[in-house]
Amino acid sequence: MSTEIRVPTLGESVTEATVATWFKKPGDTVAVDEMLCELETDKVTVEVPAPAAGTLADIVAKEGDTVGVDALLGNIAEAGNAGPEEVKPKASASAETTSEPETSSGGGETMPIMVPTLGESVTEATVATWFKKEGESFAADEMLCELETDKVSVEVPAPAAGTMTKILAAEGSTVEAGGQLAEMTTGEGGASKAEAKSDDAPAKETAPASSGKDVEDAPSAKKAMAEAGLSADEVTGSGKDGRIMKEDVAKALSAAKSAPAPAAAAPRAPVSADDASREERVKMTRLRQTIARRLKESQNTAAMLTTYNEVDMTEVMALRNEYKDLFLKKHGVKLGFMSFFTKACVHALKEVPDVNAEIDGTDVVYKNYVHMGIAAGTPTGLVVPVIRDADQMSFAEIEKAIAEKGARARDGKLSMAEMQGGTFTISNGGVYGSLMSSPILNPPQSGILGMHKIQDRPMAINGKVEIRPMMYLALSYDHRIVDGKGAVTFLVRVKEALEDPRRLLMDL
Repeated sequence: MSTEIRVPTLGESVTEATVATWFKKPGDTVAVDEMLCELETDKVTVEVPAPAAGTLADIVAKEGDTVGVDALLGNIAEAGNAGPEEVKPKASASAETTSEPETSSGGGETMPIMVPTLGESVTEATVATWFKKEGESFAADEMLCELETDKVSVEVPAPAAGTMTKILAAEGSTVEAGGQLAEMTTGEGGASKAEAKSDDAPAKETAPASSGKDVEDAPSAKKAMAEAGLSADEVTGSGKDGRIMKEDVAKALSAAKSAPAPAAAAPRAPVSADDASREERVKMTRLRQTIARRLKESQNTAAMLTTYNEVDMTEVMALRNEYKDLFLKKHGVKLGFMSFFTKACVHALKEVPDVNAEIDGTDVVYKNYVHMGIAAGTPTGLVVPVIRDADQMSFAEIEKAIAEKGARARDGKLSMAEMQGGTFTISNGGVYGSLMSSPILNPPQSGILGMHKIQDRPMAINGKVEIRPMMYLALSYDHRIVDGKGAVTFLVRVKEALEDPRRLLMDL
């Protein structure tokens, strides 16, 4: 007896889909509701579960085929109790020794230590530091190791109290999401269990379980990116909310092949043996590698130009000094300069929407919202957490969001989702003493404002020389979409709003 596998309902007004990925091959056994394949529509990805347990008899619709609603995808040959037989039976007195590999003679149970969820669109990480060595014991939830992804650090806690049996992924190695990091033994007898473990156990790979949960990028696209060696940053998603689809990966590969080959890195200058002995070579962190790659991509892709102006900070500083104590008492957060600059930029972006837009192929995508990226320096490098819908927030809400994101950034606790989707960025080099700089765009954004050090300078005010607190402003923009007139207008509007903050209240 066989059971048909058919295309499920795809959604309102959606009549067809493309078979993206088959997770099973003919002859493979399947359990009820186990994911068999994945379909892609114009907007969403649909996973097809097994309607019955058994064996996949044949595949009618192959990967890449277009199918309609209720179309036949394949057939399952039912095998009575085939589904339950997939699960290992519980150990009994007459069972073989191999049927209970998880229990040691000392009462301990062997458990795998797995790579946790790394964040949306993140598929791999580097093992940065192991805090425990083989044979060492630990408590439940104690930090065992730290992983580094492209943007954030992830700590791996102990799933239970026990002893480290075997470390499978050494420091510096790359691991995939859902992969196995090590083995541990719970309870007593962990060390003896580690010594008794057979040699072939470490070689056993633990395949990531198919969780079936909704992720940002289509699994078929992830698979294609992994095979092609591409990162999500190098592919522009065309699906809903920027979701990367399989065809987007193909487009990125095609564009990469047609693009001119990048110039080879300049070779190092000759170094004497004496100098070489005094040098230290340290591998770049994944975060630093990502920063380097994205900044160079920005320079190579955008027609970047920078325009400058200066702002008299007298009125903002006076307003801040007058209300900072009352502001702190009422809202529980300090009143800083960033909320003024964020409000001023939101005001200017409404007048010059090109600076808040991005280029997608031959289209310009205008954003009717402002997700403000606030660049923050951390011990491991620069990150840009995003304050979503900053145009709808008050001064207090902006200050609270910036303080919270900044603290999470310094602690390496930001998720990938918190650093994606920005439409414009503000970078404050003034906190480090920078007087003037040209910030680099954060692609695919078309504008970034650079703030700098506030410095007293003599200025001509109404025919008299006065000492005023001045700040240089720099707007770097993508000249492909933003004209010089728009860029200058934007910067002038920011200057006007800061020199007379009352304009922000009146939307002038």
